[in-house]
Amino acid sequence: LEVADYLVKKSVWIIGGDGWAYDIGFGGLDHVIASGKNVNILVLDTEVYSNTGGQMSKSTSFGAVAKFAAAGKTTAKKDLAMMAMTYGNVYVAKVAMGSNDAQTLRAFLEAEAYDGPSLIIAYSHCIAHGINMAKGMESQKLAVDSGHWPLFRYNPANVNDGKNPLKLDSKAPKIKLEDYIYTETRYKMLTKSHPKEAKHLLELGQAEVLKKWKFYEQMSEMQVVNDGEKKNN
Repeated sequence: LEVADYLVKKSVWIIGGDGWAYDIGFGGLDHVIASGKNVNILVLDTEVYSNTGGQMSKSTSFGAVAKFAAAGKTTAKKDLAMMAMTYGNVYVAKVAMGSNDAQTLRAFLEAEAYDGPSLIIAYSHCIAHGINMAKGMESQKLAVDSGHWPLFRYNPANVNDGKNPLKLDSKAPKIKLEDYIYTETRYKMLTKSHPKEAKHLLELGQAEVLKKWKFYEQMSEMQVVNDGEKKNN
């Protein structure tokens, strides 16, 4: 009975926000991912330093207003998911429960079942977005529909079956980016304070959405050769 706890497989989850995962804690996060250990990581991505007053983070996207980005952020959002996928042995998923709750559940089940490091990045609406928090799930759906937040699961175990590890769970953008971002004060306020900059950053943001979508789409359509097939050839 004294050692019974050591005989049961433990489910280990590391949970934090984007300020930690994308910025100040990224070195540690990368170290854990690279270790190959069977741990699960959940990033609650609000795209801003929420707990310390709403400062810009590397997760903040084009045109969003935050502390240290009063005239709108002029660089693209860091693609943490893509960086994790480059290891090849990390389970990675981007989820938004307000858009697809079934896909969110599948991602958590697959991450738990995967024998190795897993990373789930979850869209997390925040009061710093300048929205009615009671309608946060609607904001999540708009983010996905605009292509700003594509839903996907990258499961390295699929390669063993000759399948592409990347599966896109959302469709191509079906609304304009502005139809999503201008429902939130963090973006809309820039059209009042810096209208020219807002227009320019909107164009950059829309181009970034389309570029990223095409890139992920191409990845999901690539043929995969597993190690067994390589040896046989």
